[in-house]
Amino acid sequence: MAVSETTDWHAAAASIECPTRAFVDGAERAPRHHATFTADNPATGQALAAVDEWTAGDVDDAVAIAAARFRAGAWADLDPAERKAIMLRFADGIRANADRLALLETLETGKPIGQTTTVDVPAFAGTIQWYGEAIDKLYDEMAPGGNDAVISIRREPVGTVAAIVPWNYPLIIAGWKIGPALAAGNSVILKPAEESTLASLLLGRIAHEAGVPAGVFQVLPGRGHVTGDALASHPGVDAIAFTGSTEIGKHLLVRSGESNMKKVGLECGGKSAQIVTRDCENLDAAAEAIAWSIWYNQGETCHAGSRLIVDRAVADDLIARLEAMMGGFEPGDPLDEATVMGAMISAPHLERVQAYLDGVHQAGGRVIGGERVERPEGGAYMRPAILRDIHNGLDAAREEIFGPVLAVIECDGLAEAIDIANDSDYGLAASVWTDRLADAHRASRRLRAGTVWVNCYDMASVATPFGGYKQSGIGRDRSLHAFDKYTEIKTTWIAV
Repeated sequence: MAVSETTDWHAAAASIECPTRAFVDGAERAPRHHATFTADNPATGQALAAVDEWTAGDVDDAVAIAAARFRAGAWADLDPAERKAIMLRFADGIRANADRLALLETLETGKPIGQTTTVDVPAFAGTIQWYGEAIDKLYDEMAPGGNDAVISIRREPVGTVAAIVPWNYPLIIAGWKIGPALAAGNSVILKPAEESTLASLLLGRIAHEAGVPAGVFQVLPGRGHVTGDALASHPGVDAIAFTGSTEIGKHLLVRSGESNMKKVGLECGGKSAQIVTRDCENLDAAAEAIAWSIWYNQGETCHAGSRLIVDRAVADDLIARLEAMMGGFEPGDPLDEATVMGAMISAPHLERVQAYLDGVHQAGGRVIGGERVERPEGGAYMRPAILRDIHNGLDAAREEIFGPVLAVIECDGLAEAIDIANDSDYGLAASVWTDRLADAHRASRRLRAGTVWVNCYDMASVATPFGGYKQSGIGRDRSLHAFDKYTEIKTTWIAV
């Protein structure tokens, strides 16, 4: 099957073979303990496959293999040009398998196939390529030492890295971890979320066929509290790279302290603010960006622009434009290329999101939209929602809902808007919409967020770092700054 405008995705889905085995030491491998968990299709509520689960004893095996390959220099000691060529072949292998990867991701997450084929898989391949191309362009440093010393400062791989990734962008975020960790010379173990395992299980073989040595890149399926916890606690794992909830991020920090003080890089929750000032003249552009920022991917995005902080002078005008756009995000069949918004990740998650809407009703606020959608095939669907007449102290305005829910908070002036935006436990991203250059600079300096967009939202490049302030995480994904999480800095002082 090849991706094309005429692909019958329903027929492809009916015939696709779901991978269920881990990829360990260069081959598919069953766990010793024969545990399994179920991969479900949230668009139908039906099971897709029973997937092997790697428990603590199985994790011991994989970590021992990864550590042995690292000590032997099977990957890190290769010439940089050779590692670069392998990484580029890995990226090409992803592209060659793009149709199957995209379809598996859509089936397991409910994401529209038109987005996994055009965004998720190409972005994943591009990230692996970018870090592959960076390998032979990184230089060590020399410190000033006078005439009696030669002082070098170099980055060295940390060892064995466990990448624990979420279900909302399973391939894109896996690329953010795998790319720099492999490029730095580490052994890498990928633990995908149990809700989005299937596409990731193909990656080990693709990497191996590209030339990544056996045991250097492995993929272990399992639930977070089983497989993920075993990796986080393991003394043979030297670093954890995690994207997910703040709650689990804190748990991983504890596990690091209880074990070997492994490095922990975290990209966690968000409640990102979008500020629209009274000086924003292009409200159409603002409305379009705001709508896509919160309703794209069913609102299941860590940096979704979930808080709209808008000046009272333009609030009604802006909200009217947003309401007019809601019909364009009607939930539909994820296997239809025309679908813009697919299924929520699960029925329990849909219930959790709906509970926030109930809380707004009980607090006297207004909920526009947000209805459940019943489809013939079943599944977990809801329409976009806008929350009005609320304040920043309400749970729906403070907590990460992780659904297509826009909380609207009105303000008077930019200073108040910034104060409201910063009154949050999170600091992943923010934006400001204004035609006043001075206000744009003032807001971008004062907003406590890892990324601030001005008159746009969710513009991204693998060349730019991504991560947050406060409880949104520790460290950065993407860009050369990502190497900080996967390397140690060594100073060598030679007396001459």
